[in-house]
Amino acid sequence: MLTRTRAATASPLTATVFDHHFARHLPGEAGPPRESRQVLAACWSSAPPTPVAAPTLLGWSDDLAQTLGLAPPDAGADAREVAALLAGNRLLPGMKPIAACYGGHQFGQWAGQLGDGRAIVLGDLVAPDGGRWEIQLKGAGLTPYSRRADGRAVLRSSLREFVCSEAMHHLGVPTTRALALVGTGEPVLRDMFYDGRPQLEPGAIVTRVAPSFVRFGNFEIFAARGDHERLRLLADYVIGQHFPEIDAAGPQRYADWFAAVARRTALLMAHWLRVGFVHGVMNTDNLSILGLTIDYGPFGWLDVFDPDFTPNTTDGGGRYAYAQQPAIAQWNLLRLAEALLPLVGSPEPLEAGLQCYGETFEHEWRRQALQKVGLLPAGQHGEDELVARLLGMLTLTEVDTTLFFRALAEVDPGCLPDAGLPPELTASFYAPDALPPAFVEHLRDWLAAYAARLRDEGVGDALRRERMNAANPWLIPRNYLLQEAINAAADGDLSPLRRLLAAIRDPYLAQPEYAAFARQRPEWARQAPGCSALSCSS
Repeated sequence: MLTRTRAATASPLTATVFDHHFARHLPGEAGPPRESRQVLAACWSSAPPTPVAAPTLLGWSDDLAQTLGLAPPDAGADAREVAALLAGNRLLPGMKPIAACYGGHQFGQWAGQLGDGRAIVLGDLVAPDGGRWEIQLKGAGLTPYSRRADGRAVLRSSLREFVCSEAMHHLGVPTTRALALVGTGEPVLRDMFYDGRPQLEPGAIVTRVAPSFVRFGNFEIFAARGDHERLRLLADYVIGQHFPEIDAAGPQRYADWFAAVARRTALLMAHWLRVGFVHGVMNTDNLSILGLTIDYGPFGWLDVFDPDFTPNTTDGGGRYAYAQQPAIAQWNLLRLAEALLPLVGSPEPLEAGLQCYGETFEHEWRRQALQKVGLLPAGQHGEDELVARLLGMLTLTEVDTTLFFRALAEVDPGCLPDAGLPPELTASFYAPDALPPAFVEHLRDWLAAYAARLRDEGVGDALRRERMNAANPWLIPRNYLLQEAINAAADGDLSPLRRLLAAIRDPYLAQPEYAAFARQRPEWARQAPGCSALSCSS
């Protein structure tokens, strides 16, 4: 059985461990649990998981398990029992499976009721430090919010979320977590690129973990329906549970809370830009009220530095491209502000929260961008010309984003070769022998200006490298690495998945044993499905 490690002993995971705080404190309903329908006057619906044929434990996060006070399952019967629990085939005492009701704006248009169409929260687990964590199964079957879908998920998307959410945590990016990956033993029919050629894929369920899965859309649905009573109940619950620092009363309470959400969202956007992450589908129902990365779908990473890159094949206009993410987050916050207006009464206090978003993002992104080159901001606000100039140059040719910034830390910008670029840098370009001479000269000029800035600020080489290597990861879970792990797992080989999980636990440290994971995207992956482009189909 799953066990909990408290002090020096481990005890069984019994009913005393699980609770369902959200369901106990907010109104729900218990209509037909697998009948797609409009759910009114309720924050959640009862939604028992649908059992699967042959659950198998494919992946387990030891790091998260330790945080939760859970011992890793032993092989054999113990692993089978864990798989049955985390596939939803059986429940423990205290579990109360529910699906949340929410709406959202998708690609800029109001979509009405959405809700957890395939995600089911089993309940809360109280960790040894007293923290409360919701345990959610994604892909566990039909709920009242499934609409025309089947409530299932495939191995492809589940493995991607399992690895990436744990990688983001170790990268220092606020995120939901993933405890386990379970194969269902059942195929799932998916049309990956919406081209009329659906295929059967292996089914899987990922166990997601977070203090809360509430997102902007949870508030939008009640505002859209004029249900101000539930809107207030939900806001008071979230503030009381997750924002204890908010101590104002009356309408100002909600305005202060909105500003706190805006601040967290701004910090998240800066982190995404720093590590080169592209969410891919930043609808309002996919933004966490806690400022966490949530709902890993067609995400991607900047292999080649391209501000216009989006990995989502359904985002033809590039609405959710890499460089657009901060503006989209602000747009989404404006939708949240509109939803909260009935609680605040006038727009001015909420406008202060939107201003807080802009100021926080500007300050934090400048700080993180300068750290990427080993510098500190001299002032509080404003774009730094040196960094802006570098990023502009990197768009002129194909350069690997992650490798370039790690290589820059190894270069002595004050001691350049007589001609050309330092060899440490050339290896990060996809076609180093074909770099235009004008580009090379511009980059050499930048390196000279960079060296002068370092001298002016008195930044020594050791300190510069320390700052840079703390901001620029050595390893990211690139899409092609995830696809290789998916292909192997589908064939029954879990070793690539396990190696990748081990490697991403320390993504800022150069790890020679995992050097194969820290290379440029191979040419075969440039246009390969799952590597260069993905869809929301999972």
